[in-house]
Amino acid sequence: MSTGRAVLLAAVLCGLALTLAVPLRTYFTQRADAHELAAQRIQLEQDVASLRDRRAQQQDPFYIKTEARDRLRLVMPGETPYIVQVPGMEQPAVPAQPTKAREPDPWYTDLWRSISSPQTPLADPAPTQEGKPR
Repeated sequence: MSTGRAVLLAAVLCGLALTLAVPLRTYFTQRADAHELAAQRIQLEQDVASLRDRRAQQQDPFYIKTEARDRLRLVMPGETPYIVQVPGMEQPAVPAQPTKAREPDPWYTDLWRSISSPQTPLADPAPTQEGKPR
């Protein structure tokens, strides 16, 4: 095989590879997206099924009565409600947070405050008897 034919064959193979690279990449990307969407669809179907079960449960009159008794402490007509308070079961008092003495600021904080805050002007010297400063 001659050198010219080898170069021509290499150029054709490179062109063919470049021509097929973009469609293959697109195919594999779309395939991965399809798998991801299928998994997401399965998750959403499971969520819908659990929400349907919960809606059916909340439409059950027995469940509504039970929740009203537990959460709202409601009673049926003719029943006598009792609240049992057991000694020692009260909420414990919240302990007070120990107060620590505030540590003094470091020297550079005092320096910065003295630079950043305006200084008060010094008072005029006391006038003498003649009304002029000393």
